[in-house]
Amino acid sequence: LIGSCSLEENLKPRVQWLNSLGLDNSQVAKTITSFPPLMSCSLEENLKPMVQWLKGLGMDDSQVAKTITSFPPLMSCSLEENLKPKMRSLRQHGFTAKHLVEVISKYPALLGYSSKRLEHRIGVLESSGLSVTHSLSNSMRLTDATFAARFEH
Repeated sequence: LIGSCSLEENLKPRVQWLNSLGLDNSQVAKTITSFPPLMSCSLEENLKPMVQWLKGLGMDDSQVAKTITSFPPLMSCSLEENLKPKMRSLRQHGFTAKHLVEVISKYPALLGYSSKRLEHRIGVLESSGLSVTHSLSNSMRLTDATFAARFEH
């Protein structure tokens, strides 16, 4: 995919933009290598609005940079159709703004899971009497079989 991108029109501006967010060249290289489609995302329509949204959640620059390098696919998610509904759901299950920033900056892949999987696991954790805000990130990393064996009785 990167081979089809124009160096001047696509790659260079995105690399410079990632650098401006605080990513050093090795972080930029790791980010691009792990998720090449990032280089075809629109700066104005995808990337910049995503960073503004993350900052609007309360993330500082270093947390935004860490989130991008840890889970670059997040940058291609739809804010309106994917991320905002997930955030509303998490808030309804007791996550405060502070919790959300902590969880997402430590484990941004949480937002990459389907809403169905998130809702199912939240429901099981709640019915088990566990604190969703403290156990969701770790439980999302489990395979379905391991999660079922531990939490579904």
